[in-house]
Amino acid sequence: MINKIKDAIYTKRYVYNLHFHLIWCTKYRNKTFTDDKLSNEMKEILQRVADDNEIAIEKMEVMPDHVHMLISFPPRKSAVDVIKALKGRSAFLFLQTHPEIRQKQYWGGHLWSSSYYLGSLGNMSKDVVERYINDQKYNAYKK
Repeated sequence: MINKIKDAIYTKRYVYNLHFHLIWCTKYRNKTFTDDKLSNEMKEILQRVADDNEIAIEKMEVMPDHVHMLISFPPRKSAVDVIKALKGRSAFLFLQTHPEIRQKQYWGGHLWSSSYYLGSLGNMSKDVVERYINDQKYNAYKK
């Protein structure tokens, strides 16, 4: 039996261990998700969008004016497409269900700010990977 890499995702064709911290804010930093009902509704919407787009949500928190997520997705998907799916579809579904919020806070029709933060996580630091790559040639000559 082969030792499996912790937190890696195994498919028929490849193995990947990509995890990202994603944060984005509501437009104008409006405090929209102020109670558990609205916050939980957005969590359910985001989970549905993620399921439809092969995005694994490992952790998620919906705050009154922003969202934090720890996500993973296949390497064949681009980060921009993943973010576009999460933000775009969730905004459409939420504002469709809440026309009163759209009219009061988001008259322009945009729930989310256009900006976001995306940071990659790994189980090895950049220095460790650089050292490993640098040592490859040296280790090949030792054999």
